[in-house]
Amino acid sequence: MTSQADYKFSFGPWNIHEGADPFGPTVRDSVDFAAKIAVYKRLGFDGVQLHDDDAVADLEDKSWDEIQAEAKEMRRLLESEGLEAEFVAPRLWEDPRGIDGGLTANDPEVRRWGVERSKKAVDIAKLMGTDLVVLWLAREGTYIRESKSARVAYDRLVEAINTMLQHDPTIRIAIEPKPNEPMDQAYVPTIGHALALAERTCDPQRVGGLIETAHAQLAGLDPSDEMAFALGNDKLWSVHLNDQNGLKFDQDKSFGSANLRAAFNQVRVLEEARYFDTGRYIGLDVKAMRTQEASRATQHLANSKAVFEALVQKARTFPEQQAQQLIADRDYESLEMLVLSHLMGVACPELQQQEDYATQTA
Repeated sequence: MTSQADYKFSFGPWNIHEGADPFGPTVRDSVDFAAKIAVYKRLGFDGVQLHDDDAVADLEDKSWDEIQAEAKEMRRLLESEGLEAEFVAPRLWEDPRGIDGGLTANDPEVRRWGVERSKKAVDIAKLMGTDLVVLWLAREGTYIRESKSARVAYDRLVEAINTMLQHDPTIRIAIEPKPNEPMDQAYVPTIGHALALAERTCDPQRVGGLIETAHAQLAGLDPSDEMAFALGNDKLWSVHLNDQNGLKFDQDKSFGSANLRAAFNQVRVLEEARYFDTGRYIGLDVKAMRTQEASRATQHLANSKAVFEALVQKARTFPEQQAQQLIADRDYESLEMLVLSHLMGVACPELQQQEDYATQTA
């Protein structure tokens, strides 16, 4: 198995989940935040993903002095468990004011609120000891095309990001793209959109991306290709690994549980780029199955981490020289079998026969 010295792992407190889904209510009791934090080290994690109101509950009703005090206390709680905040994200989508998008709403008062809330998230991030703010633009989109001008909406997003960047000169912003849900159609659906938007900001070097497996799949794209695109621009600042069984609602299934080969390719592209050298986190955004008993409702996190670590070893032991020869020979059927055999951990007689024949005729 790979070690924590190679990769750092994080998850969010929302990943210890009560089991509600778009079609039914909760099925497990809520777990206190402090109890969730105590689980991190036991499972081998070092980082905590936070929304602004995870760090400071009910922050809309609190003064700045109260917000500072509670954020500092949260940081002390994390550090007492040997943890650190990976990022803070403004949660605009659960406030009634954000129903039409906090940053792209038609109502200018709502947009002002969204920007001010995002600035508070920046301040909370710094109090928590992280310079990374994640923007998941959950309700920044439309149910009906004619209700907003997409061109104007993108201008408003750039303006909001610029305000956040100017609010603190050390903060970095990672945009997390998703094509739909909770809106019918969301702005910034892919990493290409996110990085193009970054180039329009006042400081593009401080705007990057976070790629979630399921979000890329919901856009009909291969997550490993999306990661490669961001890595090629040194703009992959975090990942949220999970899995997705088809184009339905965002399932947050355990990593590798639906498509092990796609999971392997995500790990392989991270390995090829030596992502572990960056010190950035491997984030998991996975939820226990709704049918899972509460007593085992952290196993999905342990399973996902274990699958990632096993696939790291598969990537590191992949027979690259043999693969390159097959590529040179344009023998893609054999290349496919080489990949499958390696993942299954079984010998492939046909490939061995080819190798023996090549040795004999050399």
